[in-house]
Amino acid sequence: MIGKNIRKLREMLDISQEALGAAVGLTRPIISQIESGTRKVSADELPAFSCALNASVEQLLGTALLPSVSIAAEPHIPYHAKTAPEAMRISVPQKNLNKFRQVLLYILNNVGAKPNIGETVLYKLLYFIDFNFYEKYEEQLIGATYIKNHHGPTPMEFGTLVTRMIEKGEIEKVKSGYFNFPQTKYLPRTAPDLAALSAREIKVIDQVLNKLSDMNAAQISEYSHKDVPWLTAGKEEKIEYEAVFYRTPEYSVRDYRAGVKKRRPVS
Repeated sequence: MIGKNIRKLREMLDISQEALGAAVGLTRPIISQIESGTRKVSADELPAFSCALNASVEQLLGTALLPSVSIAAEPHIPYHAKTAPEAMRISVPQKNLNKFRQVLLYILNNVGAKPNIGETVLYKLLYFIDFNFYEKYEEQLIGATYIKNHHGPTPMEFGTLVTRMIEKGEIEKVKSGYFNFPQTKYLPRTAPDLAALSAREIKVIDQVLNKLSDMNAAQISEYSHKDVPWLTAGKEEKIEYEAVFYRTPEYSVRDYRAGVKKRRPVS
């Protein structure tokens, strides 16, 4: 069952066995064996497959329904659609997928070589870039879907995106360590297309990187846990963008003194 589900999800996302193997740290022949049922998936490997395929562990095991949409179908589903957690996996509108790629490449080219910049830190940098831009301009930058997990906001589209970028040779996934802790790093193989990013988008990205990119995973996770959007979301639930308008002064990036009232979160 697991092998069949992995194959179905991989084909739905249009990625090769080799690319999936690179994303989860296994060879293409092993992926083939898993999909054919001749090799089992260990408990330690399940989270990696869950991340790479943007599916829950329950979906891989067959105890929850598989997502019924692919990235190509996403333009018909707005980011704020009220969906069940099982279906809330691939939610960046198609037009923003390239923006997501370019923002990630920009981050990696600027701070990706820092020893503290692993996957967990990247999640939080993306979160603050997205939510700071939304508070400041009331517009989406990437518009990714962030879930409230134990270690902080997690962008649900990240696994699918990096898998496709690895397959295209745009980034490289590296397993390393940071102060005796295992770490997953992503190294850029190409530069971002700066024409795809506006001046104000780059300014917000730079502000976040300048403020937060020296934090380690524990520090930036703790910092994210005090932001109002995180505090108002339920466990494993989607973090609502509208909550940025209730931020405390420490986190707010917008000047409300000019007589502009904060917006109320959408109920």
